[in-house]
Amino acid sequence: MGHSARRLVLLGGATIGLLALARGRSKMHHTTADAPHTAGRVLHGARWYDLVGSVISLGRDKAIREKLIEFAAPAPGEQVLDVGCGTGTLALALKARVGTGEVHGIDASPEMIDVAREKAAKAGSAIDLQVALIEALPFPAATFDLVTSSLMLHHLPDELKRTGLDEIRRVLKPGGRFLALDFAAHSPAPRGPGRPLGHLLSIFGHSRGESMVDKLMPMLRDAGFGDVEGIPTRHKNVAFIRAR
Repeated sequence: MGHSARRLVLLGGATIGLLALARGRSKMHHTTADAPHTAGRVLHGARWYDLVGSVISLGRDKAIREKLIEFAAPAPGEQVLDVGCGTGTLALALKARVGTGEVHGIDASPEMIDVAREKAAKAGSAIDLQVALIEALPFPAATFDLVTSSLMLHHLPDELKRTGLDEIRRVLKPGGRFLALDFAAHSPAPRGPGRPLGHLLSIFGHSRGESMVDKLMPMLRDAGFGDVEGIPTRHKNVAFIRAR
């Protein structure tokens, strides 16, 4: 085992207790009835997710997010949707770019939306954040100039991926664009529902096997997208997919 891998294992062990505590606290505020039913995997432990992600990634999460924004190129006045917005970090960064434009974020996890709303309120940022599903986006057709998705599409069964991409295509304006970040190589999902630690460890150093980018590109074309391209990064475990 190399130095980086040993470091990740130690960091992971140190955070297991924190995430278990976070899951317990989250359940005091939400029951499973609060979340809409979906065949996709839903993450919990929202109040520790950002901290653990930063520690395990050794700070790479910020650089990856900045690269996503660079490729997405949000412009002032644009209407933007972040699908699977989690704790809202990307949505907040997008809002800073679009100014008077609107940013909406949806996530299947009520815990994640709670944290995202708290962060937006603290930042004084007017972002619409709501519990909703990619397979039933609560927006009219041709609403958005830009839709983003960061490390969530791999949580969906293949049929749900197809439905979700159809929905994203529906809510995009003609000529609108989609920018996704996902695994360049994908390891099996951690055991049990909503395991954020396993998810993060997979992203930052332990991914292997099937490429989610290779899987998603033909699905995007089938959904009616054109100019579909995969964009590798120097972070070998993740890559970007851009389409319009």
